[in-house]
Amino acid sequence: MSPLEQTDPQVFRIIADEMERQERRLELIASENFASRAVMEAQGSVLTNKYAEGYPGRRYYGGCVHMDVVENLARLRAQQLFGADHVNVQPHSGTQANMAVYFSVMKPGDTYLGMDLRHGGHLSMGHPKNFSGMIYHVVPYSVRSEDHRIDYDQVRDLARKHRPRMIIAGASAYPRIIHYDIFADIAREVDAILMTDVAHIAGLIVADRHPSPVPHADFVTTTTHKTLRGPRGGMVLCRGEYGPALDSCIFPGMQGGPLMHVIAAKAVALAEAATPEFRSYQDQVVRNAKALANALLEEGFTLVSGGTDNHLILVDLTDKGITGMEAQETLERACITVNKNSIPFDPLPPTKASGIRIGTPAVTTRSMGEDEMRLIGSFMSKVLTNPTDERIISAVGKDVTDLCSRFPLYVQH
Repeated sequence: MSPLEQTDPQVFRIIADEMERQERRLELIASENFASRAVMEAQGSVLTNKYAEGYPGRRYYGGCVHMDVVENLARLRAQQLFGADHVNVQPHSGTQANMAVYFSVMKPGDTYLGMDLRHGGHLSMGHPKNFSGMIYHVVPYSVRSEDHRIDYDQVRDLARKHRPRMIIAGASAYPRIIHYDIFADIAREVDAILMTDVAHIAGLIVADRHPSPVPHADFVTTTTHKTLRGPRGGMVLCRGEYGPALDSCIFPGMQGGPLMHVIAAKAVALAEAATPEFRSYQDQVVRNAKALANALLEEGFTLVSGGTDNHLILVDLTDKGITGMEAQETLERACITVNKNSIPFDPLPPTKASGIRIGTPAVTTRSMGEDEMRLIGSFMSKVLTNPTDERIISAVGKDVTDLCSRFPLYVQH
């Protein structure tokens, strides 16, 4: 009997149930992945016991000698992996990483350009109930109606008109390559700071499966899970000149003691991301996304922008007579996990949405390949074209469970 099972059998059972859920279901949420055992071992270590407010060599507590070593290690690995001048690994999440940049270079009321949430942006890029929309003035840019690609001409026009303090290039539901060089040209023209949020595609970037923003941007923010496949957390890369202001905004400006066990796990994930195996993994993530997209197209589904360049697919369900919420709930009954998502120019509110967002990082971590993606496409089609037929949904659920059993989650990792 484990210490947890002995001390708190209720929590032990919840964790065991969640482990079973992850093992027996297809995880297709584009922002989720499975961390390695090494990452989880570091995150569950004795480093959780230590307060380490401040930065290496400048702590406010004694006894931080090992904390300094592991944080410096995480920072160095991130610098080398991304080619960045300066790195801060202390943010607890992607939103806090973004907040740190905002606080570093903007004052309340300042204007910035960010991707419209309804067109693929993120809450921390201007949602009216998020700090980013409450404290600052956001001017949203969008995708073109004809092809659902970022309208760079519109971005340039808005920048010239509003002269923003900052321009943000980044998305939460955009399945195509983002051209950071174009954003950089626009930012230079209007003397704006360029921030890029690569939370979704950081793993693809370090594996050269997506262009890097580091040569073009003043700041790069990311999460450390998703395609990077590490622990849940955030990170900021920036040009050296912004390093002191950034560090000061994170501590003492926004956060107290850093989560040193999570920083250690970030260091492990960054070491994993530097391996040839990780590059091969990201290659497969992209191949799987294209294979799944093609399978859905062959099944008669409409995809936003017509396909994908990365790990993510946005499915437009408008012509299927089912909302994104209904699709999410129906697929859940068939042991397939996705999330509802707005599509560009969506007539429905986000709580219902007209689409679903799916991705291939998690199923690729389980070593599934293109053949399995085609099978998954057929599973989804059967369910979404028969959303009230419980017999079909149940049969697909059994097929999904059988498929998952052939790709156990933590054998390879």
